Formats: sequence, C-alpha cells, structure tokens
Amino acid sequence: MSEMEIIDGIRLVSDLAAGTDAGAPRGRDIFTIRDLTKEFGVSARTLRFYEEKGLVDPARRGEQRLYTRRDRARLAYVLAGKAVGFSLEEVREMLDLYDLGDGQVTQLKVALGKFAERIERLEKQKSDIDRVVAELTRASDAMKAKLAALGAAGAAPGKVGTGFPSGAATKETKE
Repeated sequence: MSEMEIIDGIRLVSDLAAGTDAGAPRGRDIFTIRDLTKEFGVSARTLRFYEEKGLVDPARRGEQRLYTRRDRARLAYVLAGKAVGFSLEEVREMLDLYDLGDGQVTQLKVALGKFAERIERLEKQKSDIDRVVAELTRASDAMKAKLAALGAAGAAPGKVGTGFPSGAATKETKE
C-alpha cells in the first residue's frame, strides 16, 4: 500500500507499525504548528499538550515552534495509538524505544505485546457487550409481548416506548 489508509482522519496503526511512510510531503523537513494542526485535525493546544508530555519536541525560533519529520511521525503514532485505545503513557513507552539503536527490535516486541494485551481486553469487552445486548434484546422482546397482550386486554398505563410506568420521559426524550 503506497498511501496510508486513513479512517476518520486517523492513520491506521497497522500502517504505522508496518513502516509505511507517514505521508509527509516530499522534500519537507520542517513543519509549523499550523501545518500539523491542519494535516492532523488537532488543535494547537493539543500539540502544545503533547509537547508538554514529551511526545513531540519541536525546536523554537522565537515564539514559533518548528516540528521535524520525526515530530510529525511521532504525532501520527500518538494519534493512531489513541484511536485504538492506548493511553498517552503507553504510546510514549513504545515511541521512546525507537532510539535504542537495535533496529527497532525492542520497540516492535514491546508494541506487539501491548497490542496483544489490548486485543485481549477488547475481545473480553466485546464478549461482555454481546452478552448484555442479548439480554436486553430478550427483555425487550418479553416487554413487547407483554404490551401486546395488555393492548388486547385494554389500554396499558403510561406511554408506550418511554420505559417509564407513568409515561414520564427523561430530559433528552422531551426535547
């Protein structure tokens, strides 16, 4: 894949992990805060926050921040990691291993372990969600059957569909 796949403005972790070019314009080595906010759809405040957390380290020319290709790539990794649920600390741990000088072997092994843990956690959550959805579906079906039976016997108290016996609705449903 020559172009990195982007979903909702976020580069996919799989593309970054595979070493796909993070899409930097050819011939450009320096980027302003405006360049990166526009490209990545983040605010200047977000970039400054990432700088404060040590995730990017722009040079300064007076008040202007100048980001390197390395900062830009790190920002892409941060956003991709966040998109799949990694904390900023977890992303930093993986990024900081890049400079060990072992050809990224340690970084890739650590990232692989973190990815496996994240997948396991998400699979468990998915299983829990599927179980809850199935239970709610069974309960909803039972309520529909009961409402149908009550409808045949006479008017049921309350408004159908609010989930409240008196027909009261929450603030959101009244609006």
